[in-house]
Amino acid sequence: MQHLITLLKQYFDWFYIPHVTVSDVLDVLVIAYFVYHIIVWFKTSRAWTLFKGIMLLVLFIVVAAVFKLNTVLWIAKNIVNVLVIAFIILFQPELRRALDELGRKQFISKLFSLDIKRESTDRKLSDKTIYELVKTATELSKARTGALVVVEHDTPLGEYENTGIKIDAIVTEQLLINIFEKNTPLHDGAVIIKNNRVVAATCYLPLTERFDLNKDLGTRHRAGLGISEVTDSMTLIVSEETGGISIAHKGVLYQNLDEDSLRRQLVKLQDKHYSTKHKKLKMGGKKHEAKVN
Repeated sequence: MQHLITLLKQYFDWFYIPHVTVSDVLDVLVIAYFVYHIIVWFKTSRAWTLFKGIMLLVLFIVVAAVFKLNTVLWIAKNIVNVLVIAFIILFQPELRRALDELGRKQFISKLFSLDIKRESTDRKLSDKTIYELVKTATELSKARTGALVVVEHDTPLGEYENTGIKIDAIVTEQLLINIFEKNTPLHDGAVIIKNNRVVAATCYLPLTERFDLNKDLGTRHRAGLGISEVTDSMTLIVSEETGGISIAHKGVLYQNLDEDSLRRQLVKLQDKHYSTKHKKLKMGGKKHEAKVN
């Protein structure tokens, strides 16, 4: 029996089982969490396209090393020192957005806010505000009057508010229609809504840099997409040419919305789910939604 045990020990001598502690498990979980989110970030942003371009350059350098292309290798060796700076410059919008999303995580917010629940409740879009926005979009669509309304969520929009004219008023259909009425001082630019109040008008928004958009989309749609790419706000867009209603949120443009589908999009900012009854009542408008990634 002792001989058999000795043989088994010798046979499995190569098999090593490390001593695993709680710290080791936490270490692996933390690394896995960040690696997963980095991969998701790459796949859901322009960084994936840029990353593929960088990998193509790396492959080209490997081929140069195999075939001993000394001039190419000399150039590659001398630009290694500036690759980190080049990476930061190329991925600056994506890095900014990634850090912004990290800062909006719930566990980070709890560290810096003693009254996070109350603050979150105050910032949610109220049912009355949604009602007024849907009515406004419907009326402006019928009259083919262009509109651009940005609803702030977690990311502050102070830098964009400062580009416009300060307003502090309750969100109403009459107010928004008067603002976007043609040939009025406030109709050009975007309206920003914060804490269920209109805080600024005629605001300038960043335009998206995407080249895969339909050429028929005008400046309003590009501005709506642009602000949705750098913040978590939701932008309501009414086309002046077609009267079509669109929503831009998290870099995605939802077009050809009717009244019900528009309301469903706005409810997303309330962080609550419709009841089954509401879902059944509003399924009719779902077929009108068109999503542009």
